[in-house]
Amino acid sequence: MNKPLEGVRVLDLSRVLAGPWCGQQLADLGAEVIKIERPGTGDDTRAWGPPWLSGTRESAYFLSANRGKRSVTVNLADPEGQALIHELVGHCDVVLENFKVGGLKAYGLDYESLKALKPDLIYCSITGFGQDGPYAHRAGYDFMIQGMGGLMSLTGQPDGTPGSEPMKVGVALTDIFTGMYAANAIMAALFQRERTGQGGHLDLALLDVQVGVLANQALNYLTSDVPPRRLGNTHPNIVPYQAFPTQDGYLIITVGNDSQFRRLCQVLDRAHLADDERFATNAARVEYRELLLPEIASRLLERGTDDWLASLEAVGVPCGPINTLDRVFDDPQVRHRGMQMHMTHPQSGEVDLVSNPIRLNGQALNADLPPPTLGQHSDEVLRELLDLDDESLADLRQRGVIGGH
Repeated sequence: MNKPLEGVRVLDLSRVLAGPWCGQQLADLGAEVIKIERPGTGDDTRAWGPPWLSGTRESAYFLSANRGKRSVTVNLADPEGQALIHELVGHCDVVLENFKVGGLKAYGLDYESLKALKPDLIYCSITGFGQDGPYAHRAGYDFMIQGMGGLMSLTGQPDGTPGSEPMKVGVALTDIFTGMYAANAIMAALFQRERTGQGGHLDLALLDVQVGVLANQALNYLTSDVPPRRLGNTHPNIVPYQAFPTQDGYLIITVGNDSQFRRLCQVLDRAHLADDERFATNAARVEYRELLLPEIASRLLERGTDDWLASLEAVGVPCGPINTLDRVFDDPQVRHRGMQMHMTHPQSGEVDLVSNPIRLNGQALNADLPPPTLGQHSDEVLRELLDLDDESLADLRQRGVIGGH
């Protein structure tokens, strides 16, 4: 299948998660992504284990964000290494980096330096706080940004209840969102370049992204001037829309309109609740949630999760279980959609990965290459793009300009 970004080449200087997630998305969409890594150690996340891929020292964390890339090890602190990057940039459409603000200027790898070499270059910088402002010099990490950007103030059990404290999300979603925004911005910049011939500098900040994805909760505050509070698994604007304990586990019920609520009440054998003016509309249910929710909760404790699921699904009430990941990947819908994928790996023979969720003309968009081993493609890429021969490569390797493999 011809992929949307075929013919686009990306030089990925990023590491850890936000930048690599962006690079993986571009690779899945068809771009050629060359990942530049430090000789000897590589991307920080290569060491973020266990768990490790069987028979290797490839961490699961690294594998999660680096499908589809070719790894080239170059010492950026060496002037000759910088010269190699300068040459590679001439063959690329996009540079992706997540160094501290100004961190690459000393190496001549900042936007202005590289723009002088390639005027139509698209250069994407990912930082904690952006290229300007009072926090621009600070390092930023997902956990702290979830706190600073308000997400943790919305996540966790309400004050005064058991286990109440602000809580981070179980996946580094700020990094993930930033990577996706960055990929989206790069594609927009590529489209603009097709029309204008001009590149540009994209500035993505974790804090900006975290504030940007507060969505309805941000507008709840901006509209009312009242900061939203932690509600555990309940919803600030919809009732009932939460997890309830059952006889043998938990059940999530997500009632989105009044007709669904009426059907829920019928299944629960509580039809009178739908006729009560305190509960007949969503606005009323939000106002009187503390009266309504105990009525629902007590009834759900009388049967098991699967039993309730069958009854509620039969009448079109949206609901679902809380699955552990073993159940997620064994779920018939997840299996049917191919969300667990298998690729060959040069060290282990095979690696299991999570598929890109985008489908184009019925096919999943996934890169053809597995996550690379450190420096796996150094010689291949430098021969192909810079026309270096074996003697030149051996000399660079001996002098520590590039890494071994």
